[in-house]
Amino acid sequence: MANPQKFPKVAVLLSGCGHLDGAEVRESVLALLALDQHGATVQCIAPNAPQFHVINHVTGEPVPGATRNILEESSRIARLGQCLDLAQAKVADYDALVMPGGYGVAKNHCSFAFKGADAEVRPDVAAFVRGFFDAKKPVGAICIAPALVALALHQAHDSATLTLGNDVGCTAALGQLGQTSQDTPNATQIVIDEAHKLVTTPAYMFDDARLGDVWTGIERCVAEVLKRVA
Repeated sequence: MANPQKFPKVAVLLSGCGHLDGAEVRESVLALLALDQHGATVQCIAPNAPQFHVINHVTGEPVPGATRNILEESSRIARLGQCLDLAQAKVADYDALVMPGGYGVAKNHCSFAFKGADAEVRPDVAAFVRGFFDAKKPVGAICIAPALVALALHQAHDSATLTLGNDVGCTAALGQLGQTSQDTPNATQIVIDEAHKLVTTPAYMFDDARLGDVWTGIERCVAEVLKRVA
């Protein structure tokens, strides 16, 4: 457990609410729970911008003409008034960064869901994520969020070791970005890149993962992130 006297402050970057078009709700809540149990204080953060699209989570199909705001949707998870606009967030105010997954990471924060290794990243998101690496502050990335890390590092001509489970297509895309993809057999596993203070865990990259296994991986990820807070 992190030193309870320090109360490390952790930024949690969200991408909406709902795994098909925003943040994965279970991963987000489990990350927040793990951070709380390890004595961290938390600030949820999201861009104040439209989602790429809106998905009906009953049918899995896009809703024609529907629009939703990433910050407003993320606030469903963070609770009323507790999610900060990314435009107001400063890396210097936080000791670490944790990013839950969900397709919103790969659709709203970047275009990895559509373009793979050729994806673009929102400039404000890229700058925020890279800021933690530049400051040598620890980063935890869950599920598809390591793809966002890979894109941000690639833009900075940097590379790291991370995991997206054992998805062949994602592994190939990371390789094209000059990153080292380490396969993991299930959602309980984590991968640590010590040089970058980067901890990744696959979570629902395994669609059939048990919730308990997802929790195990996320809790391990969070614990290792907090161990590396200076």
